[in-house]
Amino acid sequence: MDIHPNPLPGSALIDLKRLSDDRGFFARAFCVDEFAEAGLDPAIAQCNISYNHKAGTLRGFHYQLEPNAEVKVIRCFRGAIYDVIVDLRPESPTYLQHFGAELTEDNYRAMYIPKNFGHAYLTLTDGAATMYQVSTPYTPGAERGLRWDDPALAVEWPHEVTTISDKDASWPLLTPGSGATAGIGTELSVEAP
Repeated sequence: MDIHPNPLPGSALIDLKRLSDDRGFFARAFCVDEFAEAGLDPAIAQCNISYNHKAGTLRGFHYQLEPNAEVKVIRCFRGAIYDVIVDLRPESPTYLQHFGAELTEDNYRAMYIPKNFGHAYLTLTDGAATMYQVSTPYTPGAERGLRWDDPALAVEWPHEVTTISDKDASWPLLTPGSGATAGIGTELSVEAP
């Protein structure tokens, strides 16, 4: 694997090192030792698959509060998505900044998302499917979210959002100028939609 740090400290893009021959290629998609050597948390408690019927489907922004904060490694294995992460660590110099990248069935790239980051993606193709490796089991009472269209985040999505769940469409907006303390161990400072 080639692990490339992103502009948001602690996050990374992971490219495969392909060993190719006339049959195709072989590549390691995950390795506890390589993750640990790169300073990434290698814990995996769950693997989840998400399938999306149509291009323009948005999922997120999701995160879980401490002590259930989760590391995620997401890879698109069918179609293409635009994957976005948001730094929700109040002490971080990149607090509330975001980073996005295309993950596709052709580039085999994965996004490593550290604890205390929000995560969302927009499907770029019909039939896009992703696999998540997650460090902590899903805990409904710890789940929180941010609005995909929050002006405080100013994410430029590559095309129109046409399908979104009621829950994801109704996450609260960040309060402008609040400095939104806490965020992870407790609630982010938000205003009602």
